[in-house]
Amino acid sequence: MGYLIFGGQEFEFEDRLLLHLKFVIGQKLRKQECFFLSWHRGADDGSGRFSLWMSPYAELAFRFSGGREPEYNQRWLKVLNALSHTPRGLVVISEEEAEKYAKKNPDLS
Repeated sequence: MGYLIFGGQEFEFEDRLLLHLKFVIGQKLRKQECFFLSWHRGADDGSGRFSLWMSPYAELAFRFSGGREPEYNQRWLKVLNALSHTPRGLVVISEEEAEKYAKKNPDLS
């Protein structure tokens, strides 16, 4: 498990998911774009939803627990990027959810 560190708080994500989030977030911030990053919290974490306002001026860091960088899934990146341009902002979804989303949206395949 790795951590997205934002505003002095640490948010835990699985390393492979965090790698994909880092890529998409980096692309948007490089373009000076602001957006929400949102995800659902599991019952073990108190349930509910969480959202962060991401901007190029915010302090942001990524800490990975694994020593090797996982491989990128291009379809997952495309789906996360597409979601980041919606009014909801970048919504964290699993690799499996991204595959289902891509099947419903052929332009992302």
